[in-house]
Amino acid sequence: MNDPYSTLGVSKSATETEIKAAYRKLALQYHPDRNKEKGAVDKFKEVTQAYEILSDPKKRQTFDQFGSAAFEQGGMGAGSPGGGMNQGQGFPGGFQWSWSSSGGDDGSAFGGEFDLNDAFSVFESFFGGGFSGGRRRPRRDIYQISISLSEAFHGTAKDLVIKGQRHSIKIPAGVESGNRIRYGDFDLQIEVKKDRRFEREGPHLVTTLKISYPDAVLGGEAEVEGFDGPVKFRFQPGTESGRVIRLREQGMPLLHSSQRGDLYVKLNIDVPSKVSGDQRRILEELREAMKKKSEKKGWW
Repeated sequence: MNDPYSTLGVSKSATETEIKAAYRKLALQYHPDRNKEKGAVDKFKEVTQAYEILSDPKKRQTFDQFGSAAFEQGGMGAGSPGGGMNQGQGFPGGFQWSWSSSGGDDGSAFGGEFDLNDAFSVFESFFGGGFSGGRRRPRRDIYQISISLSEAFHGTAKDLVIKGQRHSIKIPAGVESGNRIRYGDFDLQIEVKKDRRFEREGPHLVTTLKISYPDAVLGGEAEVEGFDGPVKFRFQPGTESGRVIRLREQGMPLLHSSQRGDLYVKLNIDVPSKVSGDQRRILEELREAMKKKSEKKGWW
C-alpha cells in the first residue's frame, strides 16, 4: 500500500478540511466515468483507500505509528476479520470496484466508518442529483446566493422567497464558494464574494499591512482589524519588505468545527513620496551616519 499522504498530496500535518478537499479533487479527476485513461480505475481505488485511512482519526493514528504494514493483509488495520476484500455495489454508470473494508456491521459498503456524504458529493458531480442505495434520487432545484466574507466568517441567516414561499435559511460559519445547503426540496449554492481587506485560501486569510521604515528597522507592534476584532502582533527588528507573519488560528472557521485557519500578514515598508523639512533633515543625518559606518567597515 502506498503512503496515503503522498497519494492525496497532503502533508502529515494536514487538517481534516485539507484532506477532504484533496480527496474530492483527485476523486473527480480519476473517476472512471470521467477519466478513460489506462490506470484511472487503479488510481481512483488508491485515492479512495488513502482517504478512508486519513479521514478516520483512529486509522490515521495507526498509520502514523506503524506505517503501511498495519494495513496490509493480516495487519492490525487490514480489511474485515477475514482479511478479505468487499466488492462494491454497482453505482450509476455501471462502474464497480473493490476496496478494503473495516468490517463494520451496519451494511455500509465502507464498513460504517467512511464518510459516504463525501463519496456522494463526488458522484453527484457526474450524476446530477446523487443516488441512494444504487438508485438515482430525484433531481433537486439549485438556487445560488451571494454572501460576504464576513458573513461566511460569522455565519448568517437569509430570508428568501422561492416559488412564492418565504424561507429562513441558516448559513453556517466557514462556508466556501461552491458549498451547498440542503433545504426542503431544493439546494442553496453559496458564493462568497471577494473582500477588499482579505484574500481567502481555503481556511486561511491573507492580508497586507504597511509599516514605516523606522518600525521596520527597530521592530515594533502592529494591528490588523479582523472579522471578530483587532489582532495585535509584534515583528522583529530588521524586518524586510515582503516579510510574512503567521498568526495561528486567526483565520476562517472550519465548517462544522471549532478549529480555525491561520491569518497571514504580509508586511510592506511604506516609503513616503513627500517628507517634511524636519523629516528630511533626520533622514539625511541617518544616511550620512550609515555612509560613514559603511566606509569604516572597509578600513583595514
